[in-house]
Amino acid sequence: MTEISHLPEKFGLKEGAEAFPLMVVVSTTYVCNARCPNCPYTDSEIRKDYSDAPFIKPEIFKKIADECGANDSYIRITGGGEPLLHPQMIDLIGYAKKVGCKIGLITNGSLLTPDKTDRLLSAGTDVIEISADAADEQTYSKVRKGLDFNTLVSNVRYLVNKRNQMKSKTKVVVSVVNQEAVKDKLTDIVKYWEKIVDKVQVRKYLTWGLLKEKSGDPTPYLPVRVSCPFPFERLNIDTRGKIEFCGFDIAGETDFGNVMKTTIQSVWTGKRFSTWRRLILEGKYEEIPICKKCTDWKYRSWKYNYWKVVKDAERSRKNKLGGSTLLP
Repeated sequence: MTEISHLPEKFGLKEGAEAFPLMVVVSTTYVCNARCPNCPYTDSEIRKDYSDAPFIKPEIFKKIADECGANDSYIRITGGGEPLLHPQMIDLIGYAKKVGCKIGLITNGSLLTPDKTDRLLSAGTDVIEISADAADEQTYSKVRKGLDFNTLVSNVRYLVNKRNQMKSKTKVVVSVVNQEAVKDKLTDIVKYWEKIVDKVQVRKYLTWGLLKEKSGDPTPYLPVRVSCPFPFERLNIDTRGKIEFCGFDIAGETDFGNVMKTTIQSVWTGKRFSTWRRLILEGKYEEIPICKKCTDWKYRSWKYNYWKVVKDAERSRKNKLGGSTLLP
């Protein structure tokens, strides 16, 4: 990866996030069709703990969308499983776009059939991010257990070609987790996908406090602990509608109220969230339980982030559309 500074010019709320988060990360499902070894949900009890709410209810998602749309915010669709297994996901994305949201979908790509792809593009999905992690069948079968590599490639090629034909504004991103199983092939993986999609994002291997260390590159972004960027730009909501402090809290330990009984804005600007931000700025991480146990703080970059990926992908998308090139 090109050398980049991971620190901000100054710590604090990101520009535009003063009254509402720039991004609301929504766990839409805890059901999956794969058993990836680098996924903290694969061998934990978290999915079982969410057996009462395997999918987010439409009314909860729409409440989130109404707030995010009114504030020109991103909804980043993710979860403890595959979002496209949600039977109403594409309809919900369509609703969110109609009320003014920006949408970033994270998917393993296995269910990006032509029909689903056409609907996602027609809805105006802003970013479709595919977790690929490999560029050959053998490696893929290890890091993306249960999925088929040839299906993935076919689906992604169709997505990009259809996007180009439609001259859609949808950006297509592939992410690769730099783990032990791929570290010697990482350069080839990036080159393979760069020829197809708009942007390849190499991610650090995270343990989430649950997994054994199997990083392909454990070099930290932050050699010493400084303020984490997440609480200054985003928050998380689970399938039950519970508002949570940050993305490290995949087990839902923090609770800032339910979005059906409060508002995202009131939580974001509220006393408790603001107090935790102040403690982070003061370096008092030990006083926040979820921060005290965070094992991944050293990989929280202020600059190598989602906003950079989107910007890079948009530049590439425009170049691809300018060339009007279709993949073979």
